[in-house]
Amino acid sequence: MNFPPYGCHRFIGVLFIFLFTTSLLLPRMGVAQQEVTEMPEDLKRLSIEELMDIEVNLVSRTPQKLSEAASAVQVITGEAIRRSGATNIPEALRLVTNLQVAQYNANTWIISSRGFNTIFANKLLVMIDGRTVYTPFFGGVLWELQNVLLEDVERIEVVSGPGGTLWGANAVNGVINIVTKSSAQTQRTYAAASVGTFVRDRLAARYGGRIGKNLTYRVYGQHMDRNPTLMPDGSDSQDAWRITQGGFRADWTPTAADVLTFQGDLYGGIRKTAGGNSGLNGENVLGRWKHTLSNRSDLSLQLYYDRYFRSDVPSGGSDEMKTYDVDFQHRFAVKERHQVLWGAGYRLSSDDAHFQSDAIGIIPRFRKLPLYTAFLQDEIQVGERIRLIVGTKFLHNVYSGFEIQPSVRMAWTREGTTVWSAVSRAVRTPTRLDVDYFLPAYPVPADKPSVAGGPDFVSEKLVAYELGYRLQPTPYSSLSLAGFYNVYRDVYSVEALPNTLTYQIQNGSEGESWGVEFAGNYQVLPQWRLRSGYTYFMKDLRAKPGRNFDPSYLGNDARHQVLLHSILDLYRNWQLDVKGRYLDQLPQTFATIRVPAYFTMDARLAYTLGPVELSIVGQNLWKKQHAEFGPLLIPRSVYVKLVGRF
Repeated sequence: MNFPPYGCHRFIGVLFIFLFTTSLLLPRMGVAQQEVTEMPEDLKRLSIEELMDIEVNLVSRTPQKLSEAASAVQVITGEAIRRSGATNIPEALRLVTNLQVAQYNANTWIISSRGFNTIFANKLLVMIDGRTVYTPFFGGVLWELQNVLLEDVERIEVVSGPGGTLWGANAVNGVINIVTKSSAQTQRTYAAASVGTFVRDRLAARYGGRIGKNLTYRVYGQHMDRNPTLMPDGSDSQDAWRITQGGFRADWTPTAADVLTFQGDLYGGIRKTAGGNSGLNGENVLGRWKHTLSNRSDLSLQLYYDRYFRSDVPSGGSDEMKTYDVDFQHRFAVKERHQVLWGAGYRLSSDDAHFQSDAIGIIPRFRKLPLYTAFLQDEIQVGERIRLIVGTKFLHNVYSGFEIQPSVRMAWTREGTTVWSAVSRAVRTPTRLDVDYFLPAYPVPADKPSVAGGPDFVSEKLVAYELGYRLQPTPYSSLSLAGFYNVYRDVYSVEALPNTLTYQIQNGSEGESWGVEFAGNYQVLPQWRLRSGYTYFMKDLRAKPGRNFDPSYLGNDARHQVLLHSILDLYRNWQLDVKGRYLDQLPQTFATIRVPAYFTMDARLAYTLGPVELSIVGQNLWKKQHAEFGPLLIPRSVYVKLVGRF
């Protein structure tokens, strides 16, 4: 199938928006539901009303109905992930249109929210069950290490916009929390095997059990092999990779007021490169205690340890990061109208960046990165329908010292409708690549060019203004709309020092960004649901007055993005799911090539017979191959999956 011309892309994007918006205005079609085989309880599709009642934690750090959240939050349910045919977390995040997700090569994804989409996308904070996976080495997420078993994902919460008041540094343009099911929800055996053209093979197994009345557990293991992407001439880019991972989770409720969770993962794998094989491995363990004092008061304590190792061939470098984290929070009521939440935390990251070579250096090789945090938030009920949320986060880091991240939010709620607004401040703290990076690693003559880390580099700063609207106009539809205007100061730059050829990392950029985000759900028929979304984004980044450089390399962002996801139960045991995505072109910058606009689609056809499910999934079907970020091409692919749930 030929790739349509650029003009057709705009037409398809507009058509998607028109079809979905029009469907919201049509009366619900009165067609009788066809017979659908009963599914296990945790795989049943939620109604629109149940979706709006899902409790999310990212907005207020305590459970809150999605319909009442005063933020641009979207939720991907585990059932939507399963029906999408996604094979990993980055592919699942394509279901959220307030994120830009681009596959760079077979093992690297670039994921951002509200701009600054680069190979080092450093303004999006990501957590898995509350464990931060944002690395302070380069300021982003190593997505190839986040090999979560998708069958055990309960939901993924995505907030676009600042979340620093509650979650701390680096939650500048968004926050993601991947929430897995409790072990009580996975009390059976699960086994799956996949074979395909791009995902060459994937095996997974999980067993859940119970000890006594109050203790449940599960153990799992999985393995994946992925084939390489393609060079522009169609040859193998030599970036195939494989990873094996296992883990466990146990949940104990010794009393009605206490819940204890203990979980961990262990993984290892290899990324292929032109120069050889690059290894990766790591482990993590997390413990959490939640205690309920009353229906308006509770506390929690969480501790975790995380280590990852990642080598880089052919440069010969490697990075090993060990993180120790403790976090405490307490919620209590003050009379009838105040709900106070406060907490404190400490994180110590110990890094061994072994990149001291003639080509590149991280100096010093070893660095300890302590981070101290505390926050306070008051949610005030003003009258019957208005809530005012005021809070701030305090933190201290080794590079820029003391930082403060306040926010004010207001929400008006009435009968399934919420209107909200917010003003927030957030910071992106310096990383090792900002301060400790040298190219080349050793002193060079004054007449030779070099790049040095910025010893005086400070945190990048954002002040964000947001306005949003969320409603459920009928029992069969829901939609949300959010607009934002962001003001950035002290943003990253690389500038030549006066009268030298030495380029130093500084805070010489500034600018603004603005945009609109739309998302909706519509239950066309009892057995047919549409999910859709559209994002419009613009930015204006520039050098500070008196500076002379091009800041375009700070982000390569699409202006338009459209998603339409159809989830359809066919007759009896058959399912057909189709997902279409459109992304506007990525313009050429100082550091990246132009990527043409593209449309692509995925499709899944599945048949269920008792506890066994057989599915065939096609990904990127619209064209034989396409680029998403950079010159490498993502191929069209197909895989077959066999699943058993017993």
